[in-house]
Amino acid sequence: MSRFRIQDLQSLERSPTSPGSLRLKIGELLVQSVNAVAEVEMLDRDTGEYRIVLHGTLDLDDPGAER
Repeated sequence: MSRFRIQDLQSLERSPTSPGSLRLKIGELLVQSVNAVAEVEMLDRDTGEYRIVLHGTLDLDDPGAER
């Protein structure tokens, strides 16, 4: 798995993207975070639309990481 960097955060907003691609990017972000919390901000049970907000801190102390 590649190292997720702060510069990669903007790539999460690029669209269109496949759910699989987004899953990989968010997975990398979560694995390389020192803490993370998910909040369901909105859920429409009729349409299936949802909005989830992630809050966390990316681990920047990896000696091999690019900055």
